[in-house]
Amino acid sequence: MLSSATMDTEMPSPSERAPERTDFIRDIVAADLREGRIDTVVTRFPPEPNGYLHIGHAKSICLNFGIASEFGGRCHLRFDDTNPIKEEQEYIDAIEADVRWLGFDWGEHLYFASDYFEQLYEWALDLIRAGKAFVDDLSADEIREYRGTLTEPGRESPSRDRSIEENLDLFERMRAGEFPNGAHVLRAKIDMASGNINMRDPVLYRIVHAAHPRTGDEWCIYPTYDFAHGQSDAIESITHSLCTLEFQDHRPLYDWLIENLPVPSRPRQYEFARLNLTHTVLSKRILLRLVAEGHVRGWDDPRMPTLSGIRRRGFPAEGMRDFANMIGVARADSVVEVEMLEHAVRDVLNRQALRRFAVLDPLKVVIENYPEGQVEQMEVVNNPEDESAGTRAVPFSRELWIERDDFMEDPPKKFFRLAPGREVRLRSAYFVTCNEVVKDADGSIVELRCTYDPETRGGASPDGRRVKATLHWLSAAHAVPAEVRLYGHLFSSPCPGANARDIFEDLNPDSETVLSGCFAEPSLADAPIGETVQFERLGYFCADPGSTPGKLVFNRTLTLKDTWAKLQAQGRHDTP
Repeated sequence: MLSSATMDTEMPSPSERAPERTDFIRDIVAADLREGRIDTVVTRFPPEPNGYLHIGHAKSICLNFGIASEFGGRCHLRFDDTNPIKEEQEYIDAIEADVRWLGFDWGEHLYFASDYFEQLYEWALDLIRAGKAFVDDLSADEIREYRGTLTEPGRESPSRDRSIEENLDLFERMRAGEFPNGAHVLRAKIDMASGNINMRDPVLYRIVHAAHPRTGDEWCIYPTYDFAHGQSDAIESITHSLCTLEFQDHRPLYDWLIENLPVPSRPRQYEFARLNLTHTVLSKRILLRLVAEGHVRGWDDPRMPTLSGIRRRGFPAEGMRDFANMIGVARADSVVEVEMLEHAVRDVLNRQALRRFAVLDPLKVVIENYPEGQVEQMEVVNNPEDESAGTRAVPFSRELWIERDDFMEDPPKKFFRLAPGREVRLRSAYFVTCNEVVKDADGSIVELRCTYDPETRGGASPDGRRVKATLHWLSAAHAVPAEVRLYGHLFSSPCPGANARDIFEDLNPDSETVLSGCFAEPSLADAPIGETVQFERLGYFCADPGSTPGKLVFNRTLTLKDTWAKLQAQGRHDTP
């Protein structure tokens, strides 16, 4: 269910390029259609608007929207907005933007659990009238105490045997706002001896005197997620309610409520393994702490695993969709190396990203035999992987910048770049030879004096001689200054917080390195925000939203080195 705008402007989606996929959920959906249990596939992506979406949500988005598209159905975007204390309009707006960025469109099917508050309240009254729900006076701590343990049954609340009339009266007064927070809750009356703790008279409604982002002060009682979720599915005629494995133990309650309420349809819940990535934390609670405690710049910090963070870092949406296809859908939890995600992103960027010149640690080169004041426009290929990308003109002059680590005064045997007396190629320009090293009073190298061969314009020698290194460069007079931010893993440990450690002890102090005094080619002076390019020989970078023509800021998306591909070639990794 890719949006028409996305399909018109982007490369073919993974589903169009890859062979038909299959997994246990798709097998279930196919069987339901084949055997006539359903006519149309209807899925939903149901985020709670209490934070920003992260990479794990991308897997769920791709699964729900992908299945709907593949089977000719539809996918709803529904906000399960049942907790006004933690929910904000900011999160709603960000979630919609993230789903659209991934390339999916819910069309007219945007819903909120709060749309159904009145209906949910009426169904709660139905449960009370049927003797299947009661108003409880126990506090939250007492409810936990009465619930029992995994090995011991729970105890029934003293309020459990209240009359239907009294329960109706109390619940209506709860809605009217007569009681403070925590004074009462509405609980289902199921089985306090159940082996599944979720079935031990779960809470369905609680009193919360707080304004809701959409309903304001209209309500002071709110349904729990467990009560609202399945019934919202039923109202929307969802056929396959796809959840991660932590909701597996909630499925009996999901089914119990569906069976005991006059809902208009009978959705089924299916669980799949959530995404776990090395060096990455996908807990909303931890992500909120990272933001609140100032460990990162915000929810969209390029080190964050939020979709807004990786978008700011320059990850393409197609790379995320490809990654979701690569990891597939399984029944059991596993951990995926973050290098696999990076591989999927690099694969897309290698095909699509335009190449550009930038110098992060500049060293001046003066070509002594090049005419002073002369400027040539060198034709440089935009992307060797895409001939249709064409070429661009890059100015060349007498004074240049090169990377400092592309020169060594006393090089080891296997160093083939620039050195005294050595000739190298400047990409798409000329062969140059270093003749003199200029140092300052402290002995630091500040300038190289070189000569060039005018017969090698374009980077090729008419006499067939070869050089062992090709360097990128910038005309010093035309280069634009820039700040470049290099990003690594936010957590240094592959398994943050393992071995009972405080997870924040594993924060990587070198996750961000800010380089000033960098230079970029003139074409990057007005680089579009969010467009990722390859700085030749350095990695993939994109202009930060805070970048301006007066102060360019680039975030490193990824390095060029593909660790995952190398390990795959060595047979040391298998795709999940």
